[in-house]
Amino acid sequence: LSIVKHLVELHGGIITAHSEGEGKGATFSVQLPLTTTRPVNAGVRPREARPTELHTMVCPPSLAGKHVLLVDDEADTREMLQDMLESCGVRVSVAASAAEGLEVLKRSRPDVLVSDIGMPGEDGYTFIQKVRQLPPSEGGLTPAVALTAYARWEDRRQALVAGFTQHVSKPVEPTELLLLLASVAGRPALS
Repeated sequence: LSIVKHLVELHGGIITAHSEGEGKGATFSVQLPLTTTRPVNAGVRPREARPTELHTMVCPPSLAGKHVLLVDDEADTREMLQDMLESCGVRVSVAASAAEGLEVLKRSRPDVLVSDIGMPGEDGYTFIQKVRQLPPSEGGLTPAVALTAYARWEDRRQALVAGFTQHVSKPVEPTELLLLLASVAGRPALS
């Protein structure tokens, strides 16, 4: 749903959801504009196109030049977050799994780590525990944000106990995420 929300917003639309209650299903309504103010350019690949949402978000100046590692098994989510961060002058590394994320972390030493929780194989909880076992010289104190669809209070508590610095539920507004990343960048995790 987070990806659908962002895709709809990328096209200048809005999405709403309605349900009569538990077990009664849900209705999702999508409204898209009939015209767009952005000219269509057949020579531009989708990855190069910047969403209109990015033009209205706030890029904290302190985030420019920082290095963020994104760990998420969903390619669309990684790409969307990478586009958003790069549009604010952030250097981004990506990893599609916890194992790959650990290797990239050791090699590139980012300022902030953003990880999904629900990944196949090794989940985000196990991943952050392995990160916290690393010596500081290998990234063990890197501030880490759990960006996840697991939104219950218990999920937040479990993420923080496992070693994440912050827990953010999907979908998150871009400006909110950027401000959060700026606030934790350069601040070591509590041990």
